[in-house]
Amino acid sequence: MYTTDMYEGMIAETININGHNNDQINAYFARPINSKAVPGIVLIHHLPGWDEWYRETTRKFAHHGFAAISPNLYFRDGHGEPDDIAAKVRAEGGAPDEQVIGDVTKAMKYLKNLPYSNGKVAVFGTCSGGRHAFLTACNEKGFDAVIECWGGKVVMSKEELNDKQPVSPVDYTKELNCPILGLFGADDESPTPEQVKIHENELKKHNKNYEFHMYESAGHGFFYYDKPVYRPEACQDGWEKIFDFLERKL
Repeated sequence: MYTTDMYEGMIAETININGHNNDQINAYFARPINSKAVPGIVLIHHLPGWDEWYRETTRKFAHHGFAAISPNLYFRDGHGEPDDIAAKVRAEGGAPDEQVIGDVTKAMKYLKNLPYSNGKVAVFGTCSGGRHAFLTACNEKGFDAVIECWGGKVVMSKEELNDKQPVSPVDYTKELNCPILGLFGADDESPTPEQVKIHENELKKHNKNYEFHMYESAGHGFFYYDKPVYRPEACQDGWEKIFDFLERKL
């Protein structure tokens, strides 16, 4: 609980970490300045790239008491404006799932090894990052909670599978060993409400600890305040649910 006589401070900076196959990649890192042990959270950026919204959201989590890190999943694809790098990656079919899992797992281990870590780490992602959050949590056992926001292509048809995305993430549901919060829009086309239902049914089938929320009159990316898709009321409620979920799980 914040009171007006409290000291508040934050460190936020670009750092280098080991990624998949011990490749050196960069990441945006933010943490509160205090003497308490804190939980961690890995933010997986969306296909629009490692952009300002993700740096801002990394700081948002730090403001709320987390050591937060957002690895640059497109580091190997060159440097420049986030939109330009993202367009290049999109044209090439996206980042390989195995590589993303490796980068995110190394970011999680980086947080757990910090001297002020309380030992618990969540993973958060929107859009393709939501897909990757679920995928990584199913394949790596070090996460304590998952926040999946409108994760497209969690449910994939056989025709959509390829060398970079060889398995539909929903097929890994049995392997998930931590609670998951999912936020979705009823007007979204990726994932559609029908795909979200398939996702939910698999979680039920395997007795997973999950909380899904579907927002009417909201589509893909309803948190993005700088886009026409922004829905203020759904966004505010979504953030309240995220921090309530993390307080209970971490």
